[in-house]
Amino acid sequence: MTGGLSLRNGSRAFAHRNYRLFFGGQGVSLVGTWMQSVAQAWLILQLTHDPFMLGLLSAVQFLPVMILGLFGGLVADALPKRKTLIATQTVQMVLAFVLFALTQTGAVQVWHILALATLLGVTNAVDMPTRQAFAVEMVGRDDIGNAVALNSALFNGARIVGPAVAGLAIGAFGIPIAFLLNGLSFLAVIVAYGVMSDDDLHSPAHYLRPNSVRAVGETLADGLRYCWHSPMLLLPIVVIGLASTFGMNFGVMIPALADEVLKTDAAGFGFLMAATGVGSLVAALLIAFSGRPRPMVIGVGAIGLGIGLLAAGATNSFALAIPAMCLVGFGAIGMAATANTTIQLNVEDGYRGRVMSVYTTVFAGSSPIGGVFAGSLASIYSVSTSLLVAGVACVLTGLVAIVWLGQIRARGVASVLPRESVGAATSSGPTSGARTR
Repeated sequence: MTGGLSLRNGSRAFAHRNYRLFFGGQGVSLVGTWMQSVAQAWLILQLTHDPFMLGLLSAVQFLPVMILGLFGGLVADALPKRKTLIATQTVQMVLAFVLFALTQTGAVQVWHILALATLLGVTNAVDMPTRQAFAVEMVGRDDIGNAVALNSALFNGARIVGPAVAGLAIGAFGIPIAFLLNGLSFLAVIVAYGVMSDDDLHSPAHYLRPNSVRAVGETLADGLRYCWHSPMLLLPIVVIGLASTFGMNFGVMIPALADEVLKTDAAGFGFLMAATGVGSLVAALLIAFSGRPRPMVIGVGAIGLGIGLLAAGATNSFALAIPAMCLVGFGAIGMAATANTTIQLNVEDGYRGRVMSVYTTVFAGSSPIGGVFAGSLASIYSVSTSLLVAGVACVLTGLVAIVWLGQIRARGVASVLPRESVGAATSSGPTSGARTR
């Protein structure tokens, strides 16, 4: 890998046919996902006129990931990832079509939306760690940093396009069209997975399949011990957990900031969300085109996120809040994408699914928990106070990360634990036969 910004650095992952297929299919599907997210929130407000139901909707979508995420990682290590992803995406497509049918016929009720959201969360508990672990199989270790950054750019690009398309489509044709288009969008990624070549995958030679309930527990515990004894895995997981808990509660903080502090309308709220998306997209593209990933960006990104939150909490000017939100998005994705890459580069293949499940569980689970904390602070004191506390917490987290990384480097800890060390630190050694093709 080479350093510095260059087109060659930014397009390395595209040299792999399987990744090109994934990128194209995922791009279509993510636009559909964001369309459904907007339409689902609008639908539940139309049915209940109760903002509390939005929080409940978010909770039922994320709770299965928090509870079942580690088991999803076990599935990712036990089964061929490409076939698993075809199955999870097919289930999610069916759920979207069911929601379309319910809304189109006028039969939809709140419990339908919550039940379907819960089922979506269950599939995501398997899909998220499997998809994260599958990235390295598509591009190999040398290009995984570029692939992760491009995935982040794709996600945040869709975050800008999807809601805009949803708004236009809902305005022209009604809410059901968003669910129909989301269901159809899954076909793109399912077909992409289906036509990939297994011969081009950088796959482990075997899959770990526990044959008893006790073995399942031991295998999960083994993955957790592996994370605990691997400093370059533990650091990004801890930092992501703390920063997400305190600083990445955008669904709670940004609407409150727009309404109570900036005194703006729905259009202003949309601009604040778009500013966060633009900052995120810029960060992802810079990482993609910069070449070699730098773990120091994990700490620096957390500090940038914190400074952005501090700036937002210290102003009541909409003009100043926009660049603050850009910095929030920039720091958040700079931190998250680099954390993901660092983990991908420092985990052995036999542990990849379980380690990525720890990462996704912490990432997905900490924001809802932090949302309750942020909302409580805003309710008891003020929105600005909540933002300032979040900003201080993120800055401190970033500083701790930088010091921690310096200590790891000073001790000369290997970025990947030798197999002998892993065997001594864990109760079993499921990676003993793992290798990359």
